[in-house]
Amino acid sequence: MPLIKAQIPQACKGYRKNKPRDVWAIAASAVLPAILFIVLIPILISCSDSQQQEAASAPAEVMPESFTFFDLGINSRLDKKTRDELGNKLGRDAIEQRSIMDLKMNYKGFLQTHFPELNALNLDLNFPPGERVEHNTVKLMYRYAQKKNVPFDYVELVFSNYTQAPLLFKINFRQDDAGIVDTLKSKYGQPRVIAWEQENGQSDYWIKNSDVLIVSQVPDQFGNPKYQIVIYFVKHLKQLIATEQKERQEKTRQRTQSGKTAF
Repeated sequence: MPLIKAQIPQACKGYRKNKPRDVWAIAASAVLPAILFIVLIPILISCSDSQQQEAASAPAEVMPESFTFFDLGINSRLDKKTRDELGNKLGRDAIEQRSIMDLKMNYKGFLQTHFPELNALNLDLNFPPGERVEHNTVKLMYRYAQKKNVPFDYVELVFSNYTQAPLLFKINFRQDDAGIVDTLKSKYGQPRVIAWEQENGQSDYWIKNSDVLIVSQVPDQFGNPKYQIVIYFVKHLKQLIATEQKERQEKTRQRTQSGKTAF
């Protein structure tokens, strides 16, 4: 008896004719992109984090050196290591955050007469006049440096709390038995001299890469000279003023915006 040939539906014929040779190819083509995406996400995130860390740790612009005190200069930054080293050399410090800044020295009108640029900076730092203007700074004060066998009675170091860069150094000492003034002259050359008219005093000064170092002989009540060294890091002072002005402008803008949206 002849076998009855089964009739295959046309739809099935079409499926069998067009069926992929490898069923796994369909799965692979669908799953592979997802696997690649999952694998690449951590790599992309890691690269992004690395770039951010590199940007955050990028060194500050290196400025031409000017004056230094215990190797601290315009390119130095205040950190734990620096503070520990200063403690080893000058003894225990007292620290003050957000303090006023007064660049004046010697006698009234000294900066205005001899250093008009420093006087202008001082006016900017203390505007509006007559008010207590505090700045985002860190002030380190050393009152017992002589216990470390150094010839200073008082040392004050002021740093920006934005950049940790030095702004102002003040060093006081009563006698120059250690030959500090001669050391400055041998290191920086012969200074310019300002003979005081109002009092029996004198100031020697150097200007290097815009920064200013002034050493003054200030007579005490008995006429004996006391000494004060002041280092002004002018570029950093200007940077501090500019940063704080931007902050004030932004706060003013925010207050104005809040007032407009309040009603």
